[in-house]
Amino acid sequence: MTRASHVVHFDRSWNAAVEDQASDRAHRIGQRRTVTAHRLVTRGTIEDRIDQLLTHERALQETVLGAGDAGIARLSDRELVDLVSLGDPS
Repeated sequence: MTRASHVVHFDRSWNAAVEDQASDRAHRIGQRRTVTAHRLVTRGTIEDRIDQLLTHERALQETVLGAGDAGIARLSDRELVDLVSLGDPS
């Protein structure tokens, strides 16, 4: 791992933190080079759906947590409902 310059994720996890931790390991273990993380996703598969969910989750997380208290104020009504609902908000 100390000589790795690429990390490839090909079996997506539902938990974004697990994937981030795997990428970060290459940076922590004596790595001196830039490490590029690649995600292999086949369109129309469960991994594609996971990728969409994780992308939405990360964007929402950045909006809410990245801006402090003002973050929640910038959410649309729909995003706020998605944030606090436990089931299908139809």
